Amino acid sequence: MSPPLPLLLFQLRPEDAAADGEYEAILRYGRIRRDAVRRVRLDREPFPEVDLGGVAAVIVGGSPFEVSTPEADKSAVQQRIEAGFQALLDRIVARDFPFLGACSGNGLLGAWCGASLSGRYAEPVGGADVTLTEAGRADPLLAGFPDRFRVLLGHKEACDAVPPGAVLLAGSEACPVQMFRLGDNIYATQFHPEGDPEGFAVRIEVYRNHGYFPAHTAEALRSAVAREHTPWAHELLARFVARYAPGAVESPLRS
Repeated sequence: MSPPLPLLLFQLRPEDAAADGEYEAILRYGRIRRDAVRRVRLDREPFPEVDLGGVAAVIVGGSPFEVSTPEADKSAVQQRIEAGFQALLDRIVARDFPFLGACSGNGLLGAWCGASLSGRYAEPVGGADVTLTEAGRADPLLAGFPDRFRVLLGHKEACDAVPPGAVLLAGSEACPVQMFRLGDNIYATQFHPEGDPEGFAVRIEVYRNHGYFPAHTAEALRSAVAREHTPWAHELLARFVARYAPGAVESPLRS
């Protein structure tokens, strides 16, 4: 019997502490075996040639980059990453291949669809409630979810409207596009399904001078985040893995 196909995880964070914390959280809340993930840090490596027949699904994490940054102001690393995703998403969308993009992954997919991104719906670092749409309640990844659930997030840009061709699955008053689906198997979340208080405490320290929040509020943010509990966001990540890469699952989903 052939071994199960691995998950392909793209990470975009240049900061080791933030990247490593994100990786560990994705493994933990996705309930993923460590040996079932192909981890690619695009801040350090050239964008690889991806054989979609050789992986079960693609997951893309967050980053300090903004797609809406003027092209002339983007670093060479950001330009290389965005060009790589433009080509890869052409193939992913054509095949309706399983994909989950969180935060920056959301922006990359939204931009590929032709959505406008800006700071209009930026949100401070912390917890927020998101609400399912009718389509969200009918989506298999979200079946049985409460209509409103808690998430962790923090972003300087977001989609100004639902990306062309996409289905809105969840939104909030502060940011109307919190989760969308393209086709049947391509998902994006503005929030972080892997987010937890420990990981966000690290990110608050790493990104305290990146413009997500006034630097002097870092300690207050850490205190607020420490009280957050986001089990349904974690369940979303676990369900994506269980549905599209069952051979990578460390333990069964809870009933």
